[in-house]
Amino acid sequence: MTTARGIWRRIAIAAGAGIALAALLVGAALWLDARYPPALDRYLDRSAIVLDKDGQLLRAFTARDGTWRLQATVDDVSPLYLALLQAYEDKRFRRHLGVDPLSTARAFGQMIRHGGVVSGASTLTMQAVRLLEPRPRTFGSKLIEMARALQLEAHYSKDEILGIYLTLAPFGGNLEGVRAASLAYFGKEPKLLTPGEAALLVALPQSPTRLRPDRFPKAARAARDRVLMRIAAAGALAPEAAREATEQPTPASRQPLPFRAPHLAERLLAENRGQEVLRSTIDGRLQAGLEELADRSLRGLDASSNLAAAVVENATGRVVGYLGSGTFFEERRDGQMDLARAVRSPGSALKPFIYGMGFEDRIILPETVVLDLPMRFGDYAPTNFDPGYSGEVSVREALQRSLNIPAVQMLDHVGPARFAARLRQAGAPLRFDDPTVLPSLAVALGGGGTTLLDLVRLYAGIARGGTVPDLVWRADAPPSGGEGPRILDPSAAWYVTDILASAPPPVAMADPGLMRDGRRIAFKTGTSYGFRDAWAIGFDAEHTIGVWVGRPDGSPSPDRFGRNTAAPLLFRAFALLPPPARDVVGPAPSGTPVLRAEDLPPRLKRLPSGPVTLAPLPSLAGIEPLSIAFPADGAAVERPRDGDRFGSLSLVATGGRRPFLWMVDGRPIPSSPLKRDADWAPPGPGAAQITVIDATGATATARVWLR
Repeated sequence: MTTARGIWRRIAIAAGAGIALAALLVGAALWLDARYPPALDRYLDRSAIVLDKDGQLLRAFTARDGTWRLQATVDDVSPLYLALLQAYEDKRFRRHLGVDPLSTARAFGQMIRHGGVVSGASTLTMQAVRLLEPRPRTFGSKLIEMARALQLEAHYSKDEILGIYLTLAPFGGNLEGVRAASLAYFGKEPKLLTPGEAALLVALPQSPTRLRPDRFPKAARAARDRVLMRIAAAGALAPEAAREATEQPTPASRQPLPFRAPHLAERLLAENRGQEVLRSTIDGRLQAGLEELADRSLRGLDASSNLAAAVVENATGRVVGYLGSGTFFEERRDGQMDLARAVRSPGSALKPFIYGMGFEDRIILPETVVLDLPMRFGDYAPTNFDPGYSGEVSVREALQRSLNIPAVQMLDHVGPARFAARLRQAGAPLRFDDPTVLPSLAVALGGGGTTLLDLVRLYAGIARGGTVPDLVWRADAPPSGGEGPRILDPSAAWYVTDILASAPPPVAMADPGLMRDGRRIAFKTGTSYGFRDAWAIGFDAEHTIGVWVGRPDGSPSPDRFGRNTAAPLLFRAFALLPPPARDVVGPAPSGTPVLRAEDLPPRLKRLPSGPVTLAPLPSLAGIEPLSIAFPADGAAVERPRDGDRFGSLSLVATGGRRPFLWMVDGRPIPSSPLKRDADWAPPGPGAAQITVIDATGATATARVWLR
């Protein structure tokens, strides 16, 4: 007969063995957990996204496997969607430990009774495991999923596990995650889902290929309605709301994900590799307005032309609007080139800084008289953009009218090398085809390359009293403060601002209605040689905007120049901004002389002509030598299109005496003898010799290649 002591001894041995076994199992579980941690590789391989300054999506990039996989947390989605998801997929999600014993027992019993699977037992945690580590649907895989689900619950909170599901759930094609699906199917963030939309997104992961609404709308609608009826029966949604939701249509197609400021987004991504979320300084509403403006403007340009624009806050240097091109996907327009960073000839856009340095040196004031007459500076004989000369003009008028001769004369006093050095010190160096050649007087008229972004920085420097800001792209980067490299002293910057803001825009330049808010804009236009680049850069008290229009390949655009092409865009871009709090021309800095012409001291009444030669003229109006302004000699010219056919090419002459005779390959072409231009329809591609003859018998010839 067993004694009581023997019984207790056996119990103790059994208990010890049980404890040892439990300890062994716990140890094995801990070892397995450490050896095989949760596999989060797919979850961490997410789409990089770029946001605007308010956190709204500008552009997303696919993950490494080409999938749109945008991270989503419980805070990113509608509470209604979460409620429907849990009611439909896993109503005890918040209470179980990753495996639901009741669902498992029910599914197992049904399988025994019916000889096959009737209902599933996968919890949302188990589905998250399957999304992290896809496996064949076998009994062994199900056991592994259960074990992994317990492991996932041990490591992460319920909301974190939901975040994995919300990021990885499949929704058809290359859409993964509820945020990508909501944007693609409904064009909205998942926080804004209606009951019908939420129900569709609950149903889709059940069979994402078979239920895609853009391919199988009837199946998608039926699946959505089943979800609505089931959750209504479970009390998770009011029956009336469910019935109303079933009457709503399902999306018939996928929408493109947001695609704003694509060039800037690519730049941010390239500069910040490895960062998933990048918040930019872009103002989303302004950016949308700029892109709509660009789309309308491109319709009025030929099929090979494009445009670029940038909007900068003067005080901070933050870039709040950015068009690297007017269109991204048009190959003929080279839309994927970031034209805001392309090096182009600025034409006359640098003239304000030349005069500004003259103001600094106190050799001129705005009312100082300068000569607009034909001049030779050694071997260099510049001409004005428009035929003719004005004789004596004030510096104010010379800059407002963008006269070439006074600007070159001013640069001759300032010194082209010194001027180029000032730009370089300000962080906007000029680029030359031959970097070993010293800058020449041609710099005044665009004889050196720069970028739209550099010009915007320089003009923002004028608006800031002469200090050039660093451009800021990221919202978390410190703003560019009041300090920075100086392009002009405060008095010179004030003079330039006053002159540029006082120039009324010509009728062809901008709709006066665009200025009905009373805003004054200090602006300057520029056109490079051969009509290759049209510029307009301007600023008010708070923002600076730059616009470039031209052909990316550098070929000429006849009759398109800064005043008639880029400037209207500039003024329309300003109309997208709220009116500034103050006028662009503030009080003159202390010590800045503001004098009328008659009050100037003798040395400032007239700019000395310096070591230049005045060319002989029959009169002050002047007759410059006959030349062909377009097409330029040696240029490769693309024949303009008129719909499906090739149109006429505009030929433009400068100088000489009327009447004119135009000839191509030795044969006269129809033209008005009193006009300086003519229209010629090229018969086809190839070489052509264009000649113009004036009343004195002078000739000018341009040999071109037509494409």
